[in-house]
Amino acid sequence: MFDLTPDEHLQLVSYVLKVVDGRVPVVASGNFGQSVLQQAASVKQIYQLGVQAVVILTCLLADKQEDDFILEQRISELLTLTGDIPLGFYECPLPYKRILSPALLSKFVHTAKILYHKDTSLNIDQVRLKNNLCMDASRFGLYDAYMAHAVKSLNAGSKGLSCIQGNYFPELVVWLCQNYNKPPLHSEVKLVQDFFTRQMDVMHRDYPKSAKYYLQKRGLPIAAYTRQTANNDVSLETKQQMDHLMTEYQLLADKIDLVAPF
Repeated sequence: MFDLTPDEHLQLVSYVLKVVDGRVPVVASGNFGQSVLQQAASVKQIYQLGVQAVVILTCLLADKQEDDFILEQRISELLTLTGDIPLGFYECPLPYKRILSPALLSKFVHTAKILYHKDTSLNIDQVRLKNNLCMDASRFGLYDAYMAHAVKSLNAGSKGLSCIQGNYFPELVVWLCQNYNKPPLHSEVKLVQDFFTRQMDVMHRDYPKSAKYYLQKRGLPIAAYTRQTANNDVSLETKQQMDHLMTEYQLLADKIDLVAPF
């Protein structure tokens, strides 16, 4: 998102909403700007496009050296300036990762304005505590980004998963969310969790070019171009790793009787 111009950001959100056409909820990041006032204006602009909630990047509301008191003040100000607009949080790792404490997340969730939280703490104890403190907020959902403890997170009350692995095989992430707690599928769930854990480093390496190349192999008409690097060639090593990943995935899909949508 940091490689898009403001107009491109709006165009992308509008395009996604057009393609989705109301079939699933859409959220989009939207607190861009140097001041809280500018970020509030950005949130309003994104929300007017028709998303269900605008996601706040926690790292944009306080500098790395500023404490949680400052962060809390600025979130409170942003919530006031954006009125009744439903919001979410994303603990985005860029330009630095700002993790919300369970207590701070719970405080804002109980304003009834926060519907969504993408957790990147990588800490299952933190995820459990966040879910416990927010469990009485019926409209709220925590979505975990860390697939190494995906099943544990779902069992701890997380509403879903928000991970880069969804850019490789979204149907496998959906399968896990739908079947993680079904006793007859215990063995299959373990296979899926082990696959995600074992292949995690491969999927993060040379991302997002690796994911784009993988989607090419699946038949999606997508280029491997990215603005993040000057060299947009996909290395031989990455191609070999993605070829092997596809083979491993197909073997797993056969074992769990999963049919890929494309």
